[in-house]
Amino acid sequence: MEQLQWLGVVRHGQSTGNVIAQDAETGGLEAIDIPERDADVPLSELGREQARAVGKWLAGLGEDERPELAVVSPYLRTRQTAELALEGSGVPMVVDERLRDRELGVLDLLTGRGVQARLPGEYARRARLGKFYYRPPGGESWADVLLRLRALLRELREDHPGGRVLCFGHEATVFLVRYLAEELSEARLMEIAHATAIANTSISTWRRHGGELRPELFNDVSHLHDVGTPPTKQEDVDAEPV
Repeated sequence: MEQLQWLGVVRHGQSTGNVIAQDAETGGLEAIDIPERDADVPLSELGREQARAVGKWLAGLGEDERPELAVVSPYLRTRQTAELALEGSGVPMVVDERLRDRELGVLDLLTGRGVQARLPGEYARRARLGKFYYRPPGGESWADVLLRLRALLRELREDHPGGRVLCFGHEATVFLVRYLAEELSEARLMEIAHATAIANTSISTWRRHGGELRPELFNDVSHLHDVGTPPTKQEDVDAEPV
């Protein structure tokens, strides 16, 4: 079976929730006061500028380099990012719920300090099991997210043989697509995740050479030199839905 020729992933632009969550973490708060449900958190004004910068990057690609399809998480901040980035490009966009962010269940809207203070049992269980397999009550582990990403990528390979597909997703999406594309181990993925802050509207891409996808870009923000890339990495906690 013929495979995808090119695969890219863009994290959504800075959201209003990113700003609130960062303030809560740096302020030592236990809870993150975001008024919307996770699926309805919009982009900030900076996030909109970042999305337009992705559009300029796309416009600079050659005709035979440009993606033929964009697949987008249904969350508002991600759809807004894709709409702004794809405006005028002619690249068709489809929304697929399998690209949605990781669901955090009982940990939703808690900072790292909040999880430790309010749910010490879950804090300890997560420390024991590790980020890859730990599933908070009512939520998902990274392994759970991988199950839906595997299904999505299999369909894309079957429906677009030799094609070029750009996904718009979330921080976990970038890490886990890399895990699948490069056939990483859990240990190697955790090394990368611990050391890397996935920036808003960063671009990660892989191109097929022979029988394998090889990385071209990872967490690249060179298109944002005139926009700004505020830090997004929180300490190793689960307050990551925004």
